[in-house]
Amino acid sequence: MKANITPSGRNYAYAALLKARDSMDTVFAFVPSNAWFDRPVPERHRLVFYVGHVEAFDWNLIRSELHLQSFHPTFDRLFAFGIDPKAGQLPDDAPSDWPSIKEISDYTAQVRRRIDEVAQRVRPTVLYIAAEHRLMHAETFTYLLHNLSATICPPPDQTAAPMSFSSTMNTDDVIITIPSGIATLGHRREPDDAPDNGRDGFGWDNEFDAHTVCVPSFGINQYKVTNRRYLAFVEAGAEPPHFWRRRGRAWYWRTLGADIPLPLDWPVYVTHEEATAYAGWSAQALPSEAQFHRAAYGTPTGKERAYPWGDGPPTSDRGNFDCRRRDPVGVTSTPLGDSAFGVAQLVGNGWEWTSTVFAPFPGFRPYACYPGYSTPFFDADHYVLKGGSPITAAPLLRRSFRNWFRRTYPYVYATFRCVER
Repeated sequence: MKANITPSGRNYAYAALLKARDSMDTVFAFVPSNAWFDRPVPERHRLVFYVGHVEAFDWNLIRSELHLQSFHPTFDRLFAFGIDPKAGQLPDDAPSDWPSIKEISDYTAQVRRRIDEVAQRVRPTVLYIAAEHRLMHAETFTYLLHNLSATICPPPDQTAAPMSFSSTMNTDDVIITIPSGIATLGHRREPDDAPDNGRDGFGWDNEFDAHTVCVPSFGINQYKVTNRRYLAFVEAGAEPPHFWRRRGRAWYWRTLGADIPLPLDWPVYVTHEEATAYAGWSAQALPSEAQFHRAAYGTPTGKERAYPWGDGPPTSDRGNFDCRRRDPVGVTSTPLGDSAFGVAQLVGNGWEWTSTVFAPFPGFRPYACYPGYSTPFFDADHYVLKGGSPITAAPLLRRSFRNWFRRTYPYVYATFRCVER
């Protein structure tokens, strides 16, 4: 039985959790019944793990918060954590090592019932952690499906933005000069005794604390690097990206449902290593996290915005995000989302690699209820991504949110743009 939703910080957080459940359930519905024990990405668990994981994560978090007894310790442990192995340390479990779908479904149903019964006693911060953890997995699970050998049939996009690329427009050579100024990185930490202000006050541990960086003037690509421009790099000898396929002399792009002729005006999805190599080939560099912030959220007057387009919430005319479609759109397709300096698609249509190694901000301290969220990845092997992809949920598009992946990880919906050296 779900708790009643009333206007309070705790209930808004619980409502966010219920919405995140629906998002994850929608993605699970894409999985063919015979594919649950497949492992489409070698570095990750089998698909079946994630069905138990999102529920076990919530349950372990909340029962620890409220000092509740476990009703299934084995599953609480089995589904507690995902994996991010280094090269040469891939998992080797077999399908027979996992419980049946029926056993996992019974466990997850009971977890939801128990959480719904106690949600009114849980701190909003804990509920937001549970909700956003699901939203992140809705995206990462989607890219697992992107690599599934079985055929999936997602419903057609209902709100696909129009393609606006002109073959006479060389988008990749347009450089915008960003004047020197400040960039505020991170989220301002509220005092421990501050009243709860809902999601606006929530952030993950690596988002704190807010601090200001002085950024010298620099030039940046107006648009994300396209498949068209990256194709020139491949023709010069570079390896093709993971999302590309070749048939004879023609290149194709793999969508969730099928391979399509390579859309030249879409942003290219690449690893950090590939993005860095392209930047070097073009005598440029990847932007730092601070440069990204300055280009995305700064203004000529010095005031900073919540989003590139202003302080209004993310809407479909501002960019390609929040699961409104699953594939990219052309890099010129959403001009209403441009920043104050005229830089396009800094939020949505693909996470953007930066040159910044993922590391703590000054004042960092992990959440006591989830100490392992960021700290294990401060290893000099993960790099910061900013912005968001077509699948990124709206709450994760906030200015302070930081994503990160290993530099050779090819599966994420990650693109890039360059800055002048």
